[in-house]
Amino acid sequence: METANGFIQLANSPKFKFFLLRKLPSAYFSGVRLRDLTENTCEVTVPFKWFSQNPFRSTYFACLAMAAELSTGALAMAHVYKRKPAVSMLVVKMEAEYFKKATDVTRFICTNGKEFREAIMAALDTGQPQVLTARSEGKNPAGELIARFAITWSFKAKAV
Repeated sequence: METANGFIQLANSPKFKFFLLRKLPSAYFSGVRLRDLTENTCEVTVPFKWFSQNPFRSTYFACLAMAAELSTGALAMAHVYKRKPAVSMLVVKMEAEYFKKATDVTRFICTNGKEFREAIMAALDTGQPQVLTARSEGKNPAGELIARFAITWSFKAKAV
């Protein structure tokens, strides 16, 4: 898909750090980084460091949430990027489960790219807003589950 490929190239380039700095400065300064993006999968990491820690010597839950949200949001952005007519996207709900303290880099992976593409196409085809709940799991370097997020996105075709 042409629009997805354009955004994927941008997201996988050094320019994306400047996007984070400009549009998501709290994610940038806490160390959230997009590591890999394809049409179907997105991987984002967040480190355990001074800027992302809580008083309990683990990664602050909000930093984990930023990484999880970016892993779903980058996939959505890939499928709405430069689309004609344009499609707006908005988070309408977030649910989280935490399983273990995050005391190292946490890697979040979302694999809902196909579902994003289908929801966006349905919004364009029907003219009606579409809702999709994407899942992202965060694991530590040992592969242990740290957190699981369900981020619900709404997509709406903009008027021409």
